[in-house]
This record gives sequence, structure tokens and C-alpha cells, in this order.
Amino acid sequence: MATFPSPESTEAAFYAAFQAGDAQGMREIWHDSAECVCIHPGGERLQGTDIILESWDDILPGMRGVIVHRTQVTAIPGEDLVLHVLRENLYVQGERRGVMLATNGYRHDGESWRMVLHHASPDPEPTPEWPTGGVH
Repeated sequence: MATFPSPESTEAAFYAAFQAGDAQGMREIWHDSAECVCIHPGGERLQGTDIILESWDDILPGMRGVIVHRTQVTAIPGEDLVLHVLRENLYVQGERRGVMLATNGYRHDGESWRMVLHHASPDPEPTPEWPTGGVH
């Protein structure tokens, strides 16, 4: 199993798996715990790693080709639990198709940082596109 030396490296692996539609990559980043929580946009609260990973198995095939540009990342530090609050700008073929507000939580399990929380919902007031458009 992969190890992640920081919450940032775990988050980078999460978004890499998301963008690649990589279910195995997604499995590598989640902490194996009944306490993990995931809330997809417009979805119900999913608790426990098994049900969370089942949801990603359904979602990920449709994510290939989606690029996520993270902005306005705010890190809330802690000793063994770190939260990141951010905007996910979703692009398809260079055009922004949506903006999600997300909260990601990472816990250190003694060997590696692992994801324990992902909650995303549509941004009711997304910031305008960059003047040049596309992904930056």
C-alpha cells in the first residue's frame, strides 16, 4: 500500500485518482475505518470505507477527462488530523463545467496520512472564469 508523508501528498493522490478514474488509486488514499465520511454533491452521507469506495467505483469511470483545478485552499492544521477547505474548479476539454466547495480531512495513522473525510457541494456563487479561460 502507498504511503503519503503529508496531507498535501494524500490530497494530490486523491485528485490524481479522481481525474484518472483510478479506483485502485482511490483505495490507496482512504483510511480503513468505520468513521470515514464522504458526501458527494447532492448525495447522502456515506460512512465507512467500504461504502465510500463502492460509491467511488460508480463515480470514477465517468470522471476520466475531468481536470480539477484547486483554488483557495485553506489548511486547518493539527497534530494527527488536518482539514483542507477549497474550491474544486472542474474542467472538461479546457472549459470550466462547475465549481464545488470541498472539505477534505486527513488523519495520520502512525505510518502515513490517509483521507478520512471528503464533502463536496456546488458553489452557489462561483468566481468568474480566468480571463484566458482553460486550466491553469
